[in-house]
Amino acid sequence: MANKKWIVSAKKADFNKIAAHCGISPILARLIRNRDVLGEEETERFLKGTLDDLHDPRLLPDAEKTADLLEQKIRENKRIRIIGDYDVDGICGSYILWYSLRSFGGAADCTLPDRMRDGYGINERIVREAHEDGIDTIMTCDNGIAAIEPLQTAKELGMTVIVTDHHEVPFHLMEDGTRVYDLPPADAVVDPKIPESVTGATAYPFPDICGAAVAYKLSLLLAERLWGGRESAKYRELAGYLLPFAALATVCDVMPLRDENRILVKKGLREAPLSINPGLTALLRVSGLTDTPLTCYHAGFLLGPCLNATGRLDNALRGLQLFMEEDLSEALRSAQELKDLNDSRKSMTQKGVEEAEALIAEKNLSDRKVLVLLLKDCHESLTGIIAGRIKESRHRPVFVLTKTGNGFLKGSGRSIESYDMYEQMNACGDLLERYGGHKMAGGLTMKEENYPEFVRRLEEGCVLTGEDLQEVIRVDMELPPRFIGTAVTRELETLEPCGNGNPKPLFVTRNIRLLSARVLGKNRNVMRLSAIDDTGFRMELIRFEDAAVFQEELEKEAGRGAFEGLLRGAGNVTIDMVYYPEINSWNGRENMQYIVKDYRIHR
Repeated sequence: MANKKWIVSAKKADFNKIAAHCGISPILARLIRNRDVLGEEETERFLKGTLDDLHDPRLLPDAEKTADLLEQKIRENKRIRIIGDYDVDGICGSYILWYSLRSFGGAADCTLPDRMRDGYGINERIVREAHEDGIDTIMTCDNGIAAIEPLQTAKELGMTVIVTDHHEVPFHLMEDGTRVYDLPPADAVVDPKIPESVTGATAYPFPDICGAAVAYKLSLLLAERLWGGRESAKYRELAGYLLPFAALATVCDVMPLRDENRILVKKGLREAPLSINPGLTALLRVSGLTDTPLTCYHAGFLLGPCLNATGRLDNALRGLQLFMEEDLSEALRSAQELKDLNDSRKSMTQKGVEEAEALIAEKNLSDRKVLVLLLKDCHESLTGIIAGRIKESRHRPVFVLTKTGNGFLKGSGRSIESYDMYEQMNACGDLLERYGGHKMAGGLTMKEENYPEFVRRLEEGCVLTGEDLQEVIRVDMELPPRFIGTAVTRELETLEPCGNGNPKPLFVTRNIRLLSARVLGKNRNVMRLSAIDDTGFRMELIRFEDAAVFQEELEKEAGRGAFEGLLRGAGNVTIDMVYYPEINSWNGRENMQYIVKDYRIHR
């Protein structure tokens, strides 16, 4: 087990004062402060934020210009085509725009690029097809910020162009290092990441929203203008109806669950089971989630992958059409097909991960700071998932590329916090045909002949240190399990939804003596451990780890026979551990257990 670095948060505040003001415990007040929430007012918003606390959509660049254009097009009955992306964010955002524009009386339709034929985002073919279909206005969703050439074609063909996106704005560097941002040729460009140096206005207060959230906010701005303000019944109905789609996209696009993202996801996951949308209802039903309070896990690992599978192995329009479907029985059939498609995707992904690991071993790439892996026969839609898996296991930036069969390579990258992937791709832009993304992820296309130079430049230009490549576990506070019972654990549930930017709370404690162990699970990858602290407090620990790996680590540090001693109930192994608490409910009874995230064995 690679040694991980534990960093215990030391952020300061008057936790007793905040706790008294908000009616919470000082423990919870400290945890919320650790999530960069400052003061009583922001803590209240974190705990009790409503849709009224979302930032004003007018603060988005060109939001009001976009609303003016769309109002005009709706009045004139001009045809509007929404062009989205093939992932969950693009599907949900496109549906939000399509549904809202049609609700306002707009003549709107929607299309999504085919991942294999078109690649990411809007392109020349899609633009010319729209023109031939008599489309007056093109409106992108979750793409377009870097689509200078196809949007230039759209303008030359006389179309109105509105870009809505959330990705980084492309830029080039002047000789003095100054960034010059390159906006696409459009009548309006709505992207929360456009810097104030470009807009001349105050930057959007929270730029880390997804494409569907941008679509949601634009839809509410139009509803407010067309339907008599935020208090109108139609406005409230639309806001609630569209909310689950914005929430699902926010989770699946791995946006930080802070600020308004937290409100969108918290409220949206609650609304989803109540939705009157037949497609969403069907997706919940085939996923076995009709009677379950939804969490980020359900959204990110059960629902989202079914939608993503359509764009990866078939066509993302199937996911979009699921939400457009009005007949529940037809929606159930379609949702089951999506689930079956995702099951196929999972087995293909596992094969790709195994091939990637074999390539790393064969080529002796373990010491590389940036892993660039060419999997020649990998389905190109799976490169991002495989890169993410390798990044998680090896804690370094990873690009996975595959051959397209026409002299080009396509692929995706996933990064770690200390490596700006978009910036590094930008530095190699002369080697790439197309690229885009942000700090933590990206996609690219290049000629096969440029591959060796791309690998060389990334590795030689990488300034990551050994410390950067060491996985870090950020711990909220040092607190023994005896202070975290069922009441405190239930209070900690108010931190939900937990995910990126708002992690599940972690605690560290020391000098815990393991007394016994049981190996559970058909794959022998769950340990149930009985333990005691130095005050005599007994506890039950759960560790998710392969039993053989656990045994090897234990005997390396504590000596031969240590694992067998635990299995006999005669253990005497002392550890420090990072953990989180959990209430285990079984047959009407509840008991505390503590999930071991990481551990260090005393020699």
